[in-house]
Amino acid sequence: MKRKKFILPEGQMPTRWYNMVADMPHAPRPYLNARTHKPTTMADLSIILAEELARQELSTERYIEIPEEVQQIYRIWRPAPLVRATGLEKALDTPAKIFFKNEGVSPVGSHKPNSAVPQAYYNHKQGIRRLTTETGAGQWGSALAFAGRHFGLDVEVYMVRVSYDQKPYRRLMMNTWGAQCFSSPTTKSEAGRAALARDPHCMGSLGLAISEAVEMALREPDTTRYCLGSVMNHVLLHQTITGEEAILQMEMADAEPDVVIGCIGGGSNFGGIAFPFLRKKFCEGKAIRVVAVEPESCPKLTRGHFEYDYGDMSGYTPMIPMYTLGHEFQPSAIHAGGLRYHGAGAIISQLLHDQAIEAVAVPQTETMQAGILFARTEGIIPAPESTHAIAAAIREAEQAKREGSEKTILFNLSGHGTIDLYAYEQLLAGNLRDDRPTDEEIARTVERLEKLM
Repeated sequence: MKRKKFILPEGQMPTRWYNMVADMPHAPRPYLNARTHKPTTMADLSIILAEELARQELSTERYIEIPEEVQQIYRIWRPAPLVRATGLEKALDTPAKIFFKNEGVSPVGSHKPNSAVPQAYYNHKQGIRRLTTETGAGQWGSALAFAGRHFGLDVEVYMVRVSYDQKPYRRLMMNTWGAQCFSSPTTKSEAGRAALARDPHCMGSLGLAISEAVEMALREPDTTRYCLGSVMNHVLLHQTITGEEAILQMEMADAEPDVVIGCIGGGSNFGGIAFPFLRKKFCEGKAIRVVAVEPESCPKLTRGHFEYDYGDMSGYTPMIPMYTLGHEFQPSAIHAGGLRYHGAGAIISQLLHDQAIEAVAVPQTETMQAGILFARTEGIIPAPESTHAIAAAIREAEQAKREGSEKTILFNLSGHGTIDLYAYEQLLAGNLRDDRPTDEEIARTVERLEKLM
């Protein structure tokens, strides 16, 4: 029997994060101050972020050392395993080799603590006492609650209403770790009240939840900062420990991926697995395809426009050069709540613009069916977000079978779905549907953007 699991010794856990900006063919365009339209400065970012996170956001250093205090907490679950999906290979009768990086082994059940822990650490070091944040499916909110508890910080989470209702155990995880969790939109913020005035039954969006979290942080600038779980450069930087481990583990497996796959909302999970392999592509000439997989109902990479846009609905954040559907776009209420985001991070958007990566959009029912197959062949029930990567991996494996190609596929299993069983209940009951926005719906929000490119 072929070896199935590859686990690094604890002493080989990477001690540096990798900064993709250092090796990109073209650096991403700068963020812009929303009022002046001039490049965002350290001072601009430090109003809402911890100062060290603001420095990392603007950094072009190739590697940044992981603080020992952060490494100590990482060691609770890291290094995370790399697994050969032999059961899935057999079910598909494919000559392809399929590997997945299992980030669902963290206490939170996803990749999100990779950034939550350092964000909480740097805020604690600065003397900040309270953090605000948003969350979609609840994985990021849970991660920041977990991290905040380690450093004695109060955490306030604004959770997108559709997920707040669908995933009660995620908010209970946050409460257990001591965080407060609110259903967004709320009546606590101007952004929330405005959204409810427009639509009293508003189911929320990540962009709106970000607006609420930023607004609440700005009210107490001496004691409070905002943290976010995706999109911005420093978040993707922290996530690269996933790909750095995977490179070492693929060497243990005596294999190298032909294609690397990750699901994408704002970009944290995708960037975490993809960026270190893109370094091998850019710096070593490796012929590696890198594929970002998004929901067909929220298709910013495959149908969005490359423009400057806000990261939130109300325009509190800097303007980010991104593939976007417009910050006012309201995605449908799919179960992959972590992917219901209108835009992609600046680094990922630039890489797509340069054709260094690929993007595909997959309908909800196909992704959840892929999750069922994965659960039945590999034993792990995946998070709805992760099923997007699984669906794309299955497509690649089926293509390899048609071609008779022994390609090697690597995807990031960003989290388990044990707390997302309602989505599987809806699938098995035949209640899931596929939503695809029309060109007219996308045009309505994209056309309202300032054209600053």
